[in-house]
Amino acid sequence: MSEELAALHASVDHLRSVVDGLGPDQIRQSAYPTEWTVADVLSHIGSGAVIMRRGFEDNLAGRDTPGDFNQSVWDEWNAKSPDDQAAEALAADADLLAALESATEEQLEGFQLSMGPMTLDAAGFVALRLAEHVLHTWDIEVVLDADATLIAGAVPILVDRVAVIANLVGRPPGADTTVAVRTTDPERRLAVVMTPDSVRLAPDDSGSDAQLVLPAEAFIRLVYGRLDPDHTPAGVEGPAVEQLRLVYPGL
Repeated sequence: MSEELAALHASVDHLRSVVDGLGPDQIRQSAYPTEWTVADVLSHIGSGAVIMRRGFEDNLAGRDTPGDFNQSVWDEWNAKSPDDQAAEALAADADLLAALESATEEQLEGFQLSMGPMTLDAAGFVALRLAEHVLHTWDIEVVLDADATLIAGAVPILVDRVAVIANLVGRPPGADTTVAVRTTDPERRLAVVMTPDSVRLAPDDSGSDAQLVLPAEAFIRLVYGRLDPDHTPAGVEGPAVEQLRLVYPGL
């Protein structure tokens, strides 16, 4: 888990560097998901931190988290002002990181938590937070810097785990087809295998020529619905990327 935790620590520091110094108007401007403001994204990051910290600490203590806890947190954060959402998100974010970093190796070895269809060990739990954190940090940073990319240290971790999300959120195109993908920085060979009823992302050992070549950070954003034409690296174009934008419209 050390690699995932180090990457999360770097992302937490990066988010603070992005948000520190933003004025009230910037906090209230639209984020990448245009239905959200920057404050809304920060509220999502902060409330998620509170929920994940409670789940983590309850799991270590061997107790159940109350069924209404998540909703109570969302209600509380939705009621905050945009300025409080921004400030308190950074504090909650740091508190979750501190809780993760203070856990002992013995505690982490026995950690197992079910979240929806996923059963997570400690590394998987941290990686889940890392993915959410990195993508939502980009949602904020990209409206301040149109050339922003995902924080580099997280990309190798996220690209090797992105199939978990890709297989959950992919929208079947209604036909049998496969798109061979090669990522760079780091290099991975993947295949998006589609049927009328399913979408599956898996390693590609076929040796076939890639139909889509792009940086790994861009492929991660593609799966999360964040690779629109205005935020796509130069040279990444063609029918394969257009098809996958439809398969992965965003979450």
